[in-house]
Amino acid sequence: MLDSIHVGTSGLMGHQQALRVIANNTANMNTPGYKSTTLGFADLFYANAAGSGANGLRLGHGLGTTGTRLSFSQGELRQTGGDFDLAVEGEGLFMLRDAQGQVRYTRAGAFEFDGDGVFVNRSDGSKVLGVDASGRVGEIQLEGLRVAAGKATSNLRLAGNLSSTSTEFTVGGMKVFDGLGQEHTLSLKLTSTEATKPGSWQAELLEGTTSFGAVEIVFENGYPDAASRSLTFDYTPAGRPAQPLVLELGADVSSFAAGNLSTLAMSKQDGYAPGNLTKVGFDATGALVATYGNGQTAKGPRLALGRFTTLDAVEELGNSQFAEANGIRWQQGLAGDAGFGTVRAGSLEMSNVDLSREFTELVVMQRGYQAASQVISTANDMLQELFGMRHK
Repeated sequence: MLDSIHVGTSGLMGHQQALRVIANNTANMNTPGYKSTTLGFADLFYANAAGSGANGLRLGHGLGTTGTRLSFSQGELRQTGGDFDLAVEGEGLFMLRDAQGQVRYTRAGAFEFDGDGVFVNRSDGSKVLGVDASGRVGEIQLEGLRVAAGKATSNLRLAGNLSSTSTEFTVGGMKVFDGLGQEHTLSLKLTSTEATKPGSWQAELLEGTTSFGAVEIVFENGYPDAASRSLTFDYTPAGRPAQPLVLELGADVSSFAAGNLSTLAMSKQDGYAPGNLTKVGFDATGALVATYGNGQTAKGPRLALGRFTTLDAVEELGNSQFAEANGIRWQQGLAGDAGFGTVRAGSLEMSNVDLSREFTELVVMQRGYQAASQVISTANDMLQELFGMRHK
């Protein structure tokens, strides 16, 4: 009967541990990136009963536990609207570097840029790791991305109709940029040379009264001929190096009779002024995307992701973080790589705890605990009865 009390006690301890696992799961049902665990049970060793012989009665020694097992099933991806709240759709985990330089992994992508412009984990300040264009793994920083340099204009496109009955027309307000991003306003003075060559015009590029050369445009059947589709000028802004400008007369340029009304104008150009950083975000490949006030965008490092091939390689650390275990190295990759998944910005992965399953397990473990306690109570009553018989 003392053995029965020991067996019952092992049942109490095993179900008590299971209850603690269930309690931890339910307590973290709203914890981003939390992965639920289950406790495994196994019966303890068996031995022959005293005096029963080699093939006689074999009795077990109670309940043992085989450890907890993680479930890495995908949790719900809940939209938060935060630009730096990130979730992974797939098997990848974000990589972090803590204050001691150790690499950690997490599915809880609640991140932010700190005061130094470094991308960090919001809960503990550990650095989020990324991969730059050269393949080097390191911190993700805004350094070098706060300002976008301007671009000198090299190509302009015209569109509209140049009235064939006019003798002169000026395309004004052509805004271009030099190599430092400074804006200049040019004009294209068009003078008909119909008298010497049918359908021909002289095109002179001006900035104010300064001329940068003149070229000939010839229209055939109302459209520029092949030689007139691209006009090249050597433009030299004041105090700046020369920059070639190509004026393209595309399919939208024509020269038909329209009285003195001409609609020819610049439709677009490829230069832009410098711009300050206005917004930062991440795309589905985990790449940092910087947006600037001049309408330009630039891509920075991509988020580094880790992936394990066996649960034996995973150690739970708390704070929804994990580490390599048992000397088994994790695979490293990027969002979009096979097996790593994609990144969804503006969302967080919530806990994968199945509350209905946990409540079911709770009832089962409660019944097991009650049964084990009943065994102990019964064995105790039998011992009391035995002691009472001795006194009689």
